[in-house]
Amino acid sequence: MHVVILGGSGFIGSALARALLARGDAVTVPSRAPRATGTQGVVHAPWNGRDPEPLARLLENAQAVVNLLGENIAGGRWTPQRKARIVDSRVAAGQAVAAALGAMNGAGLPAVLVQASAVGYYGAWPDMATAPRCGEGDPPGAGFLAETCARWEASSAPAQTMGVRRCIIRSGVVLGAGGALERMLPAFRAWLGGPLGTGRQAFPWIHLADEVGAILHLLDSPACSGPYNLAAPQAVDNAGFTAELNRVMRRPAWLPALPAPAFVLRLVIGQLAEEALLAGQVAPPDRLADCGYAFRFPTLHAALADLLAA
Repeated sequence: MHVVILGGSGFIGSALARALLARGDAVTVPSRAPRATGTQGVVHAPWNGRDPEPLARLLENAQAVVNLLGENIAGGRWTPQRKARIVDSRVAAGQAVAAALGAMNGAGLPAVLVQASAVGYYGAWPDMATAPRCGEGDPPGAGFLAETCARWEASSAPAQTMGVRRCIIRSGVVLGAGGALERMLPAFRAWLGGPLGTGRQAFPWIHLADEVGAILHLLDSPACSGPYNLAAPQAVDNAGFTAELNRVMRRPAWLPALPAPAFVLRLVIGQLAEEALLAGQVAPPDRLADCGYAFRFPTLHAALADLLAA
């Protein structure tokens, strides 16, 4: 299989590229600044992230396309300018994919498109005990993240009318060598890692190996289409995640984990804290289970033990 990965040099995309190459697939990564070096075997091609014509040429010999492009939502305070970039980077890429597929006039279309999204699609709740169980058939929630995810998913929807099977991956917090966990570890190593705010907000998580494994499963399964929650079966709140990470790091049980006050987080990073740190979602992977995906790391302890051992 030849797979084109938009966002293939990022945290998830580079891990996916390595997994595809390891099983004998071909991988092309379009980007504004193609790398002369990188993952051995990946073909890097120039693309500006918007123009459908050169992307259409890259898709001519591909059997699959994975769209992971989008500016990091946790890259800083959500100023109006940053929010515009977060939305535009996602919508422009999805629209370019749809337009590129349309420009191919049905000739040699990829069989499948995997479109990135996030569990933020469902909205956000400050207390896991009262949060709804968000299923893939539920409508989008309220707030900037939910609206952004809805627009992100809709941006590539025209691919379906062209006969391309489309899978939408609504990912939780992806834990791996990089990403959110890497940013957390310095504080926990200094024995300063504690819950955020009340700690009662849901913390939907997934091991990077399962994020990649689920994408591969969706690529390989012709019967799979539509939205899928990519979050581990074990639901935990923020305080539970903090406690488990401290246990795996062998922090003394008698040493209390001091919380980060909600008012400080709101003061420093504003709406980002309100929607992404002090609230969360319960998003079980029901459709993944129904289509036969088995998690390598269904429990948080096993996932953290594996990542920290590495």
